[in-house]
Amino acid sequence: MLKNRYLTKYVTSDLMEKMVFIAGPRQVGKTTLAKDIIAKQFAKPRYFNWDHRVDRKRILKSEWPGDADLIILDEIHKYKDWKSFVKGEYDTLKERYRFLITGSARMDIYRKGGDSMMGRYHHYRLHPFTLAELNSKNNTPSIMKEIAIPDKQDFDALGMLDVFGGFPEPLMKQTQRTLRRWHNEKNNRLFREDIRDIEQIRDLSSMQLLGDMLPERAASLLSVNSLREDLGVSHRAVSSWLNILESFYYCFRVYPYSGKNYRSLKKEAKLYLWDWSEIDDEAARFENLIASHLLKLVHYLQDYEGYKARLNYLRSIEKKEVDFLISVGSIPWFAVEVKLNNISVSRNLHYFNEKLHIPFLYQVVKKSSIDTFTHGARVVSADKFLGGLI
Repeated sequence: MLKNRYLTKYVTSDLMEKMVFIAGPRQVGKTTLAKDIIAKQFAKPRYFNWDHRVDRKRILKSEWPGDADLIILDEIHKYKDWKSFVKGEYDTLKERYRFLITGSARMDIYRKGGDSMMGRYHHYRLHPFTLAELNSKNNTPSIMKEIAIPDKQDFDALGMLDVFGGFPEPLMKQTQRTLRRWHNEKNNRLFREDIRDIEQIRDLSSMQLLGDMLPERAASLLSVNSLREDLGVSHRAVSSWLNILESFYYCFRVYPYSGKNYRSLKKEAKLYLWDWSEIDDEAARFENLIASHLLKLVHYLQDYEGYKARLNYLRSIEKKEVDFLISVGSIPWFAVEVKLNNISVSRNLHYFNEKLHIPFLYQVVKKSSIDTFTHGARVVSADKFLGGLI
């Protein structure tokens, strides 16, 4: 499973031109990708971790091996002036070394704060394992074309992802005990180390309570007022905490679609988790799993292909809703309705298709051996549909 990752060839290619930053949630495999996979594409890679005392001293002294061709800097975002430092080293040594920078979501936060490194790097967001990657399918769906759904079914792999999520450690071990312990350790470190180190949170315990509440609200419209009332804090505090949790890749929000000829009257976002295995409700967990697979495709299209791709949902004033719409340059590409068992095509798919002229409609179900095309919509088993993504 860990012999390769879906970003390997893209990162390796981009390193020939610029620095590469790899961000993503805690324990998603960033260090493994850099140190054990991408490094093998180079003759003399050298790895430096800011958390190691000896490495830290060498970094601050700019003491690089003379024969190295790739310099990997891990966790260097913990250094207050890391952007200026990396910029200076790259500008001075870019003809001699390739630079790969990895770290937690904080690197992405800092990346947004100014353009001092504009034009010097490519940025990627590493996602958990998805079905196509788990099966070593190097898919790259063609923009505005029908998803190339494979003939092969893999319902067992879908079930494994559904229960254990896509993060490497629990996915490889596949025991409930490991999953429970991993959840506890990951979330405690997120709040007690990552967030505390970078954000001045006066009420960290209440913020952690918010994190505990979110799995129950996954795959539903997010009401900040409801959360505020439950926590007994201000609207501003909850909004700020949600932004921080999103920045640290704990959760993500999907907003209603608005395009040139269509604007949703509903502004509320739907909430999803990067680790869907935290969600107890089967229907919500399954919808979150689909959302995560689609977000991974969108981020690939943004980070490597450079498309202005978006993941949204559709909702009308009459409360008609379709779970997901992927668009490119605000032009609808395909819509996805998620169902556990219902193989009758949702009328809402046709309703929004009449308004938006969506090229491809999919109803994805958590049942095996389903693949039919009815009235312009393809009803397909989730294992087959997800096998056609990235």
